[in-house]
Amino acid sequence: MTVVGRFRERLRAAVDRLPEPVAVRLRPRRYRYDLSEVPPPPPRLDAPTRVTIGATNYAAQGYLLARALDRLDRVAAINVHQRPAGDTFGFPADISVSGDIVRLSSHWRRRQFAAIAEHYSHVIVESGRPIFGTLFDLDPAREIHALRQRGVAVAHLAHGSDLRSPRIHREFSRHSPFHDDDWETRDALQQGADRYARLLAETGGPVFVTTPDLLRDHPDARWLPVMVEPERWVASEPPLARRRPVVLHAPTNPRIKGTALIEPVLHRMHADGLIDYRPVSGVPAAQMPDLVRSADIVIDQVRLGIYSVAAVEAMAAGRVVIAHLHDDVVAHVEGVTGERPPIVSCSPEQLGNRLDSLISDRDAARERASAGPAFVRHVHDGTLSAGVIHGDFLASAP
Repeated sequence: MTVVGRFRERLRAAVDRLPEPVAVRLRPRRYRYDLSEVPPPPPRLDAPTRVTIGATNYAAQGYLLARALDRLDRVAAINVHQRPAGDTFGFPADISVSGDIVRLSSHWRRRQFAAIAEHYSHVIVESGRPIFGTLFDLDPAREIHALRQRGVAVAHLAHGSDLRSPRIHREFSRHSPFHDDDWETRDALQQGADRYARLLAETGGPVFVTTPDLLRDHPDARWLPVMVEPERWVASEPPLARRRPVVLHAPTNPRIKGTALIEPVLHRMHADGLIDYRPVSGVPAAQMPDLVRSADIVIDQVRLGIYSVAAVEAMAAGRVVIAHLHDDVVAHVEGVTGERPPIVSCSPEQLGNRLDSLISDRDAARERASAGPAFVRHVHDGTLSAGVIHGDFLASAP
């Protein structure tokens, strides 16, 4: 480093030691931020077991897991959500902080670590992502080591594409989106999954996965069912009452969900007056219950072999749900819960026939859909998930 560079580093360090309101004003303009956007550190919780979950909060799963853990005896939990730039979903969170604050506020980073290390007994790290910004040079392994040095137990929670190896998934399924050679981000996803696998091997600790297919990537992990709030999705009307059923498809990632493979069929059936196809994207989370309740049939995905949070939400609303399910995923769910997901399994080339069958035999379709709310209450309301965390982490951590 040059003399000028060393001087700048010392100056930046000196400014960072000043009170935050002063430090912000002394920074170059491009490094300033609004103090009103800096959230307070995680609070002291009044329970012997105190859990922090962070910081990706995909589909509000961190927040919902915290609420599920709150229902356990002698446990209290919060989630921290570091919002990515351009976030439009607005998922709920106990503590929500923008990426700009994480990047720019060294004061926030230090307070965040101090509060969690001093006042919390357990941390669940989502997706192998840093919780404390650049405090430990964006190295989650160093973060985990620092927390454990302070007596905090640490576990991992993988949500999907963070740990799912395109190489493994491609070998397992002919429908895998990772067969697509024109997918520019495929290699980056593989690198990310490999990096995450190395982090898990290096740091150890319990590993939880929200979809059973991830057990192929990490066989020692434990399935943690995704969670929804069932009461938010209750519908007053049964599906398939109208002549032309509404078919909803709301992919967060069209490539992974197989949207391009099924839309020709959906558009054709829409044009023929057989269905009312309604594609949805980028809708805030608060608006999704009404959209799902307005549909008769919800298509989750046709390439991954799993069912996602969107499918669980649709089941909670008593809608007919279509998703491509792998046999090992269904077998694992049934082995753990005693129930098979009431989902119409469908590969891309089968979609037209599946829809024709559902429309022609509406009573059978409604009967399957009617099983959805009870399945969700049994498997996906957070009770089972909290029990998994308690048994494999909270009750067993030193």
